[in-house]
Amino acid sequence: MPHPVSRYLAEGPRVGIRHFTHEDGGEFTARARESKELHHPWLFPPDSAAAYAAYAGRLIEDPTKAGFLVCAKDDGGGIAGFININNIVEGAFQSGALGYGAFAHAAGRGLMRDGLGLVVGHAFGPMRLHRLEINVQPANTASIALARTCGFRLEGFSPGMLFIDGAWRDHERWAITAEMRA
Repeated sequence: MPHPVSRYLAEGPRVGIRHFTHEDGGEFTARARESKELHHPWLFPPDSAAAYAAYAGRLIEDPTKAGFLVCAKDDGGGIAGFININNIVEGAFQSGALGYGAFAHAAGRGLMRDGLGLVVGHAFGPMRLHRLEINVQPANTASIALARTCGFRLEGFSPGMLFIDGAWRDHERWAITAEMRA
């Protein structure tokens, strides 16, 4: 008897990861609106249909980006958060920069830790990347804790690295390589 095909690229006991689709816009934007307080001042995911269409379109169509939805199995596959690999560079570098966010209803439950582990495994497996980097504002303790818990190491500090919420913000650089994970 054949096994059912999973809707996920990778899955664990509590979460699965899958790519963004245009059809996810309604749920994603509702979760983003519910999570504004949690996300401010760190990130600003799209919270309107037009903004989501542009955002998801870039993740779906641009080969230098890969977007993953973290879906909670105990919530019928509902979206718990998102993890994107941006600035994917192939060749000798084989690297990408991660960005992520949990939605308020799923925060603090360890679902993003599970999801990030799956994304890292997928990046180092089927995507054949060698290195992933996370850039985090120093006061974003939850994001730093997630990076640390998932095996990323602190590599440095970048003053005025990204323009976020109206100002150039300092960031810590955290990274992991395929060898570190093995």
